[in-house]
Amino acid sequence: MARRYDTRATIFSPEGRLYQVEYALEAISHSGASLGILAENGVVLAGEKRNVSPLLDDVKYSEKIYKIHDDLCCSVSGITSDANVLINELRMIGQRYLLTYQEPAPIEYIVSRLCNIKQAYTQFGGKRPFGVSFLYMGWDKHYGYQLYQSDPSGNFGGWKATCVGHNSQTAISILKQEYKIGETQLNDALRLAIRVFSKTLDTTKLTPEKIEIAVLQHDDKTNQTTIRMLKDEELTTLIKQYEDEQSKLEADRQKQQQTTTTSTSTVEKGKK
Repeated sequence: MARRYDTRATIFSPEGRLYQVEYALEAISHSGASLGILAENGVVLAGEKRNVSPLLDDVKYSEKIYKIHDDLCCSVSGITSDANVLINELRMIGQRYLLTYQEPAPIEYIVSRLCNIKQAYTQFGGKRPFGVSFLYMGWDKHYGYQLYQSDPSGNFGGWKATCVGHNSQTAISILKQEYKIGETQLNDALRLAIRVFSKTLDTTKLTPEKIEIAVLQHDDKTNQTTIRMLKDEELTTLIKQYEDEQSKLEADRQKQQQTTTTSTSTVEKGKK
């Protein structure tokens, strides 16, 4: 049935579906994961790096996370070439607003303007949807720290914590269990990001070469927003802390099992 309706992005199937949009979402589900967590004192964006070639210059190359302007940063999952076009458009939207009103653009304004473009590519013939989803983290004077997600259909929404890309449903399940609304601080968010990736990435051991993490914070005293990419040394420290915690929990679990087994054996001997 799909073959008759999936050759054009503008044709609805009898069930009311746009197959080209669904195919774009499927392409995103096979790409590297992007994770966003909103904390009380900042925002964390993390991305899975698929290209881990040692020949890449990390100073000039970023696979997942891109700075838009001083108050906005985004992570991409999907077709990187599509993302590059949209990232350039994001930067232009922000600069046009700054030139016109002499103040940084609200985060939601930039996201909604870009989503209008993405939606248009699902409506006009001769075009195809952009095969990329974005996670945006930012700060503005209207709503403070914000985290948004947008998809190829042009739909977007605000989130406390979310994930897109490979194994995103597993990651979201972990976030639902571990994320504490109104209590999560930036350090908690970083530890949670490491925990999610350690359980969802297709790797036996999590290493700094596999992930990128960016942190956004705003200083009310200086009214300055900083976006910082974590260095490999910081990632190594976070990963080691997580592994130490897991080792301690495993040791406690085994000790509890031994205690339970000993108690059961004592009870059985008493009955005899």
